[in-house]
Amino acid sequence: MQFKALTFLSILSILFFTGCNSKTSSEESNKTIIEKVEVKTTNFTLKTTDNLDLNIELDEDKIIFKDYPEKIVLLNFFATWCPPCKAEIPNLIDLQNKYANDFKVVSVLLEDGKSNEDINEFIKKYKINYQVTNSKTNFELSKGLGEIKSIPTMFLIDKQSNVFQKYVGIVPFEMMEVDIKKVLEK
Repeated sequence: MQFKALTFLSILSILFFTGCNSKTSSEESNKTIIEKVEVKTTNFTLKTTDNLDLNIELDEDKIIFKDYPEKIVLLNFFATWCPPCKAEIPNLIDLQNKYANDFKVVSVLLEDGKSNEDINEFIKKYKINYQVTNSKTNFELSKGLGEIKSIPTMFLIDKQSNVFQKYVGIVPFEMMEVDIKKVLEK
């Protein structure tokens, strides 16, 4: 009986601490960064579920949020069916609340066929307090960043639009908070 419980917990923890559709190795992570650097200049306009436009520019190694100048941004790629993505939502809500003056979470849905009504129900269910985008441009942004292959994938972007940290898979709250504090101290 103990063996079954231990096996079950081991499998559960493996699933919990990895991302959905995880095909990313450290080599692929480095490749993603190299591909992103090769992008010259690309502009994207993402539509939020409440019909606002978020303007993003990729300029060499920068991700510029034109609507959030001088803010730290956590760019979160997710899907509504992804268990690790759902598990991170409370942490993202807490971070958005705790650092509201200097910090914004922007979630980019990588899922076809979801209406804004579906996503707004998801937002209500999980009490999400940050922007969620739902448009075809989401996939173009993913490609511009080297094609997001595993979700959740997040980029912590400092106030100068530099990528401070890239996270693939579920990330502990404390780790993200330490990184946010480091960026705030810069």
